[in-house]
Order: sequence, then structure tokens, then C-alpha cells
Amino acid sequence: MLTHNQVPKHELEHRLAALRQTLSDKDPSWDMVLIHSKINLYYLTGTMQDGVLVITPESAVFWVRRYLPRAQEESLFENLRPMKSFRVLQENYSLPKNAYIECKTASVEWLGMVRKYFPLDSYQNISPVLADLRAHKSAYELDCMRRAGVIHEEVLERIAPTLLHAGVSEAVLCSDVHRAFLSRGAMGISRFNQMHGEDVLGICSFSENGLRIGAFDGPDGIAGTCLAMPSIGNNNRLLRSGDLVLLDIPSGIDGYHTDKSVVFFYGDLDQHPAAEKIRRAYDFCTRFEQTVAEKMVAGAIPEEIFTSLWETVPEEFAEGFMNGGKFLGHSIGLVMDEPPVLARGFKTPLTPHMTFAVEPKIALPGVGLVGTENTYEITPSGAARSLTGHILDLTCIKN
Repeated sequence: MLTHNQVPKHELEHRLAALRQTLSDKDPSWDMVLIHSKINLYYLTGTMQDGVLVITPESAVFWVRRYLPRAQEESLFENLRPMKSFRVLQENYSLPKNAYIECKTASVEWLGMVRKYFPLDSYQNISPVLADLRAHKSAYELDCMRRAGVIHEEVLERIAPTLLHAGVSEAVLCSDVHRAFLSRGAMGISRFNQMHGEDVLGICSFSENGLRIGAFDGPDGIAGTCLAMPSIGNNNRLLRSGDLVLLDIPSGIDGYHTDKSVVFFYGDLDQHPAAEKIRRAYDFCTRFEQTVAEKMVAGAIPEEIFTSLWETVPEEFAEGFMNGGKFLGHSIGLVMDEPPVLARGFKTPLTPHMTFAVEPKIALPGVGLVGTENTYEITPSGAARSLTGHILDLTCIKN
């Protein structure tokens, strides 16, 4: 018996209609879209079962390879059918003249399986169209994110400080915080906008490990559990007096993420040799996040927000600001790092009910990383509204 929330039927119908209309406005000659990635399958059908969703101007069928009974249990999508192989395309459709596929996630192997029975000579990319649709959140999607944000606020602002104690490792602290998320109904995973994007728990870094830049294009530093898992935290790095503690752990409800980071100081900050520099850097980040939120109004241009504020970073912190990243925030929803981004090159105006994670952070050489992060909703009028709680002052946890 299904115990989870289903994506409402009217939500799926609206998304399918919006995709068809947007694509027709862009390219009236389109005649087929093939969707295969689990994120977009969930977005359009409400289930993550394996298969291919075939959309034409007249029909939409989710051909399910595995597992049809579960897809039927989970999904309120109208047309679910069994699929043994991609031969089903050959048997049920004429070869399209103007097909679209998800170039963002289509592997050469997947394309080869399609072409074995359905020899597409050419195709176009549907990924940007879907990304634009997903950037504009419905009332249902916003409700999911608001509920995720309530959990975020409680766990990172009130529960996490109580879990800090001398001798706890980064990895164990991360898992303890993650357990608090799960016990309150969070979905327990975060997904990223790349083929192999994965993050099981989140990130916990103490002091110098917050400076360990990884392959992911974000400001957080992390040592990880091992070289093969640069995430969660280090099992051997134990918390001690004088440490900066970075917690960047996502929340999520029914597929929709919120993002939030907190930084605590464990011990007596006045005893740290870089105390004043830490305070200045952290205070700048709190003011900076608030300023970004004030500038994220409907009609604002992401690139202009970025360029106007990037220049305000004090020279003292310029080299370490965003720890090498060149953005101020990113859209968020079914994946953590959706487009658009508060960065150069993004010139489409913001509209109400878009959602962004804003995360000003500064790497302090020899010390660690400080900063703030919350997820915001663009409102019909005025500044963006936080979904994940407050911009905290730097909190010192006594050991």
C-alpha cells in the first residue's frame, strides 16, 4: 500500500501542457520529445521508475521498463504502458522529423539503445526548455519547499548546536544532524544538476578542512570520508576548542530541496588569534546575504545583481570570497543547483515564485571558512523571502 504523497494529477497535467506550449512557441515544427532522466520523469509523471516518456503534440505515454506495477501505484499520470525494449518506439511511432532529447543527461549508451530500433538522424536539446519550466515553481512545489524550510530552520538553528561536543568527528556530527532531519520527515538525499551528482548526507567541516576545495563548483571545502567520497566529513578529524564548524546539510520534501548553511565557533572566540578577522568576515557575509535578498525582486536581472555586489567585497576578503566560485546563489528545486544562477551570463529577469539559495562564504587562509546561506522565494513585490529561517549571528558554543 502506498504511504507516500503523490504528485497531484492537475500538477502533472499543467506541466505537460506547459511543456507542449513552450516548445510550440519556440519551435512549431517539433513532433516528439523523449524523456529518460529520473528527475524529469518524476517532474512529468510523478514516478522515478525506469523507462522513456514519449511526448508528441497529440499523445504522451510513459513506457515503463521497470517496474510497471510500482509506477501504476505511484503515478497519477494518465498513460502508463509496459516496455521490454526500445523496439516499442519502432512499433508504435513513426520516425520523427524534429525530435528533442535530454542532451544534459543522455549517455552515448542510452542513445545507442534508442537508435538500434529508432534511428534518429538528428535531434535537438529539450534540457533548457525543461530547466526554464522547473525554475518557475507552482503552489504545490512551493508548499513542498516551505515545509522543507521549516525543518531546515529547526534542525540547523536549534538542534545542531546541541550536538557539538569535544571529540565528535566531522562524519559523525554530519550523520547526527542528518538523523535529526530524517526524524522530522526530510527525504534524506540531495541531488545535483549533473549526471553523477550525488550527496548522501551533506557537508561538515572543521576549520582547515573547510578550505579543502573539491571538484564541485561550490564555496564549501571538505575533506570527506575518503578520497572516493569527498562529502559528509572526515572520520578522523575530531572537534576541539577553537574550531570553526561548517554545516551545509540540505533538507527536502517530496523531491524538492532547500539549502542552508550555518557556521559555529566551538570555544571562546576571544582566545583565537584571528578572532577579529573571523568576526569581520562573518559579519560581512551576513550583511551581504541580506543585501542580495533585498535585490532579488521580480524583474531584477541575475547578472546585474552579481556584478553590482561582487565589486563590494572588501579587498581583505576578495581572494577567499566564495572560495574560488564565481556566483552568489543558484536556483533550487528538484536539484540543488538548478539554473538560473546569480552570476554573469544570466540575463533573464527574475519572476515571482522562483527560488534561490544565496550563500556568501569566505575562506580565511590558515583559519577556515565562514559564511551564511538560506533559500529564498522571489515574491510578487518587495525583497525575497527566506524559506529556511534566519541569517544567524556568529554563535559561539562553549566547550
